[in-house]
Amino acid sequence: MKLMWFHLMPYTELPEDFRDTHPSVWVDIHSSLFDPKRAHHMYNDFMDELEYAADCGFDAICVNEHHSNGYGLMPSPNLIATSLARRTTDTAICVMGNSLALYNPPTRVAEEFAMIDVISGGRLIAGFPVGTPMDTCYAYGQNPSTLREKYLEAHDLVTRAWRETETFHFNGRFNQQRYVNIWPRPIQQPHPPIWVPGGGSVETWRWCAEMDYVYCYLSYYGYKAGQATMRGFWAEMDRLGKDRNPYRAGFLQFVGVGESRQQAMDLYGEAAEYFYGRCLHVDPRFANPPGYVTEASQRAGLQSQVQAAAAQRNPALGTTTGTRMQSVARDMQGIVDNGYVIVGSPDEVAEQLREVATNLNVGHLMLLLQFGNMNKALCRQNTKLFAEQVMPKLRGMFPEWHDRWWPQPMAAGERATLPTFPAAPAAAKAAE
Repeated sequence: MKLMWFHLMPYTELPEDFRDTHPSVWVDIHSSLFDPKRAHHMYNDFMDELEYAADCGFDAICVNEHHSNGYGLMPSPNLIATSLARRTTDTAICVMGNSLALYNPPTRVAEEFAMIDVISGGRLIAGFPVGTPMDTCYAYGQNPSTLREKYLEAHDLVTRAWRETETFHFNGRFNQQRYVNIWPRPIQQPHPPIWVPGGGSVETWRWCAEMDYVYCYLSYYGYKAGQATMRGFWAEMDRLGKDRNPYRAGFLQFVGVGESRQQAMDLYGEAAEYFYGRCLHVDPRFANPPGYVTEASQRAGLQSQVQAAAAQRNPALGTTTGTRMQSVARDMQGIVDNGYVIVGSPDEVAEQLREVATNLNVGHLMLLLQFGNMNKALCRQNTKLFAEQVMPKLRGMFPEWHDRWWPQPMAAGERATLPTFPAAPAAAKAAE
């Protein structure tokens, strides 16, 4: 079992009346709500939290890409990952990921991921999301009906740029480049492991199987709501004749650890209610542009989590499959009862997560231990309790399976070491 520490980097100071006074947290959220000086402290706290998770022994630290929103302040996860590559030593760095269709040319992704892989000594996991409709179709103006085609072509260009040893030309529908010859080149050959985050698209499941990539369900709504999607994924793997290696899949779960269940409810209630009440406040206009959802997913009755969140304001957006999400809880009791956030003592959390991993057959468990407006001290407490008292109880799961989708870094003795500098003289400090 791999245990991974995930950060969304949410803006932590959205006003209490945000849902009533603003139409959406995404796309057209008003600029007056963003205070750069306050965000300066948020970013530095977030990066401290990621580095702390690495120090605590998590197998990986994870970042992702979103645009024009107060839900995740990472339009460029590569900037964060590059800093983490320099400031950590053994922890894998999972960029989940770069929305390939948004990069022109996509070789930019090949170059930047190669840089991160080289700086880190081969610790990169390369995430290739198609991207949410808010990020891709609205914030970046992409045509939803051609988005997946553009994504697939970009994927082919990026992976070929990593593999090819000679300069080549690329003549696609969306990308034409006379000279493709990336420098630097990744340490991991033929390329870093590729993981694909998705919301339940049938085509994404099939494509992950065909390409032998990890499928990651980044669930807002926890393991109970995620069961249908993961059952669908494994049923498709069975149909395609793939083995049931749990490391083919990843799953994201919110977690709050306390000394007791009641203490955890008290500690994490405000942060959870902030996330589900404000961070998922999506205007229905942005939830499902025509052409974004594939025909196969529509026929299967699959509904994205974004649609589920938007359906709170317009129930007509719900589908037969999606109606289970139309009464999304925003109070702590409902949030916990519905499984969005797992809370409890270390033993209770470990027991629940063992059940989650077993029932969903997932070997890569990504933990959101910072969510909503959780402050730095509470985040560190949650991370420390999990690392010391929950993690050891989960480590030994799935010993019969091999994780061949994990980074293969350089040997520790071959890698650069973090520099140590002597303390600055008192006079120099005073001058600063």
